[in-house]
Amino acid sequence: MAFQPQEPIRVRTPRGKEILGTIEELLGASRFNVKCTDGKKRLCRIPGKFRKRINVRIGDVVLLTPWDVEPDTKGDIEWIYTRTQADWLRSRGFIK
Repeated sequence: MAFQPQEPIRVRTPRGKEILGTIEELLGASRFNVKCTDGKKRLCRIPGKFRKRINVRIGDVVLLTPWDVEPDTKGDIEWIYTRTQADWLRSRGFIK
């Protein structure tokens, strides 16, 4: 039987303008369609400092920050959650 931790040590939660979302479509060039918890769909990108270190799939839960210009349609991905962290967020009610 594999070891199952009770809770992850730390999970980054949304603060300020940050919103949780789920990747719906991979568009290429580090751009994604994301369905956000506020009910809107946004075209999101991964900033350069974060781009090379990640692997994103459809269904992954992400933390994003809407742009100051066109905040309802565009944003930047700030964090990508692991499956364990996403389950923790669902159990605490952050994600429906």
